[in-house]
Amino acid sequence: MEKNNDIKQLKRKAIEIRRDTLTMLSKAGSGHTGGSLSIVEILIALYYGKMNISCKNFRCRDRDKFILSKGHGCPALYAVLADLKFFPKKELWSLRTMNSRLQGHPQLGLPGLEISSGSLGQGLSVAEGIALADKMDGINARVYCLMGDGETNEGQVWEAAMTAAHYKLDNICGIIDHNKLQIDGHCCEIMDLGEYRKKWENFGWHVIETDGHDIEALRKAIDDASEIKGKPQIIIAHTVKGKGVSFIENRAEWHGIAPNEDELKKAFEELDKAEKELER
Repeated sequence: MEKNNDIKQLKRKAIEIRRDTLTMLSKAGSGHTGGSLSIVEILIALYYGKMNISCKNFRCRDRDKFILSKGHGCPALYAVLADLKFFPKKELWSLRTMNSRLQGHPQLGLPGLEISSGSLGQGLSVAEGIALADKMDGINARVYCLMGDGETNEGQVWEAAMTAAHYKLDNICGIIDHNKLQIDGHCCEIMDLGEYRKKWENFGWHVIETDGHDIEALRKAIDDASEIKGKPQIIIAHTVKGKGVSFIENRAEWHGIAPNEDELKKAFEELDKAEKELER
């Protein structure tokens, strides 16, 4: 497949994932919309061609592993896993219902999940444990951990950052959904991140910054990170909270609410328009 056609198809896939994400949130009547929409292209870049993982090899020891530390963004991850046949797509519509495998934060028991997550700040530590075990066992695999920028207010993240550098875990790649908003407002007002790139560099990580909605740029960042030896890597992906729906974008209040039927209809109109523009 030609590269440009491949990217175009992945952009269509991103629109499809956004539709499914919004639909399941609307049906549930609750959930985290803004932070789910901001990570769609990151998930697309990882799961569609860059990670050695599929529904067929998920139990293989040498598979790549993905940890969603910002567990509240799981609706987008569920949509991707269903699209890749880890479980039936119809199960998406059971989000947040009693006895569903699709809870508001990832819960073990759903195919494709490595851990239960959502207690913010813990995912990087878990990812490092997996990465260290892989190294000790001679397993040639990559471990990816997706965090929110507000999440990195947690002290445990920085303890983990020191640990990864100390053990020279070059098989781990952290990714920051740097949408600059968290539940209470702008990250810089809640807890100023300061010189974010320098923070990670000073903790011994190789830092790559990129547009978190540019699939081609994300793929390059993932490839570049995999070439780094002797130190962990972090991709700071600059994103927009609520990306793809104008009335949700860059609004902190959409962190933890779901669209109603009218809002879902308006969102679909915007996504339909975006899809038509791709055909031009």
